[in-house]
Amino acid sequence: MQQIQELITKDYKALHSEETIGSVQDFFLEVPFSHFPVLNDDGVYIGSISADDIETFDTEKKLHDYRYVLEGFYAREKMIWLDVLEVFAKNHTNITPVLDQDNNYLGYYELEDVVKIFHETPFLKEQGAIIVVKKPIVDYSLSQIAQIVESNNGKLLGIFISDADATDVQITIKIALGGVNDIVQTFRRYNYEIVSEHHEDSYLDNLKERSAYLDKYLNI
Repeated sequence: MQQIQELITKDYKALHSEETIGSVQDFFLEVPFSHFPVLNDDGVYIGSISADDIETFDTEKKLHDYRYVLEGFYAREKMIWLDVLEVFAKNHTNITPVLDQDNNYLGYYELEDVVKIFHETPFLKEQGAIIVVKKPIVDYSLSQIAQIVESNNGKLLGIFISDADATDVQITIKIALGGVNDIVQTFRRYNYEIVSEHHEDSYLDNLKERSAYLDKYLNI
């Protein structure tokens, strides 16, 4: 897998705090970025300007006149790619500045490049079945979920919490090998709600419904 640090780029120079709003507006017309980093006279990163915000600013003024609206998010050089993705998600951006441990500006990550690393993981790359389960947040256990899969001869390719609220948590699991139906039925025995649909599972449910109907008919 490609190291995320290899994706740091400086294809476009960081904006300077002395640049006019008009020139920055022109810049955003040429690039697909939602934000872009701004440096001061000393080359220190002072935040990122939003493409949406700058549309309403006075074109004759300079970036430093609007320093109060700069957003201070960034990624550290040593962050793993999952942590970097979290920075993107929390700040609703498609570009994230990168700083080293001494707060020196190194460049930026583009969301599209970082997502490609996720596409290279076995969770997406390898063939397998997806099972989505749900359980009260106080009751679920990732170790139990792994045990259920592996006790049915399944091989885990990935597992993550795909949704959660104050009461429930939803977990997405990708498996290779093993019988999906056996795994699904075991989850039910452990009181997990099955959110995803499975062909084998539906087929067995239909058989049960037909059997129950037949029993009812014979007992008439």
